[in-house]
Amino acid sequence: MTTAHINRIATAVPQHDVHQAFIDFATNLLPEGTSRRLFGRMARLSAIGHRYSFVNPITNEDGSWKDEEQIYVPDNFPTTARRMELFERFAPQLAHTALDKLSLTVSERQAITHVIVTSCTGLYAPGLDFEVVNHLGLSPSVERTMIGFMGCYAAINALKSAHHIIRSEPDATVLVLNLELCSLHFQETHELEQVLSFLVFADGCAASLVSAQPKGLAIDSFLALTILQTSHLITWRIGKLGFDMYLSGEVPGEIGRALKESGRQITRGKEPSSIGLWAVHPGGRSILDSVEKGLGLPSDALSYSRDILARCGNMSSATVMFVLQQVMERAQAEQHGCAMSFGPGLTAETMLFHAV
Repeated sequence: MTTAHINRIATAVPQHDVHQAFIDFATNLLPEGTSRRLFGRMARLSAIGHRYSFVNPITNEDGSWKDEEQIYVPDNFPTTARRMELFERFAPQLAHTALDKLSLTVSERQAITHVIVTSCTGLYAPGLDFEVVNHLGLSPSVERTMIGFMGCYAAINALKSAHHIIRSEPDATVLVLNLELCSLHFQETHELEQVLSFLVFADGCAASLVSAQPKGLAIDSFLALTILQTSHLITWRIGKLGFDMYLSGEVPGEIGRALKESGRQITRGKEPSSIGLWAVHPGGRSILDSVEKGLGLPSDALSYSRDILARCGNMSSATVMFVLQQVMERAQAEQHGCAMSFGPGLTAETMLFHAV
């Protein structure tokens, strides 16, 4: 049976580091007193140092904050239609950067037969799939698939689709693009829990090449683990003023409990601590802590994930590919690993792999 391999991964973020600017702006949205103090404490404990956005923050002389596009103006946050206009304008720019960094040769471009795109933060048509085809000069007959609104675990589902394509068509080559502009959906709110949910999210894009060529990371198997009676803990709906996310504080605990009960199911009976490479979606520091505890992993097992969280934040579907890129660059031949992302359901999408 043909084995699919992730041959190469390239990643990109926008140029504007907005983490501290967001903290300053969000602090002023909250009422003075307990809420502001708690938000400041949680920001310090977030384990995030940088997050990047297409939004360009500008600090005024009086210390107030605005952005170059005048998107997030107090009492006048943009409609969903305006946000989708911005997605259509800025998403292709970020996609082009990631695709260029993939450094495809002419023969590699000619070999691409399928394009898969994931995004849950914007949509338009003709969409990002056509952007990929046109920017790279791919054959107009390339097969295109859009995977939308699946949230942070969509990249694993895209790799799963690429895996099935390669197994059924060994000569196929699949280009996967994961692009999210999470900062596009910041909401004006005075509620601490909701502001905290925006504290971790950022913009980012990953492009990867998947084929049967035995180089990079070999894909071994997939498993989806859905935690019963938790569907209300993560929701993502289209509202009038952007996409409305609800992210419960119960998520880390539920993930930790489920992994403690089903960890060996994910690793096909192996002791999780025996797996040498971990590429876990860094949904937040508490998520990584819960995974580490639930699976009984050593303290340095999730170092790649913690590094990406610190440098880039949570970029939804693109994030696990940032982690896998680090794994690929440092892995030794025949090391085995597990990739894992979480999202609505509440579901963990997992993938076992080994380095070639």
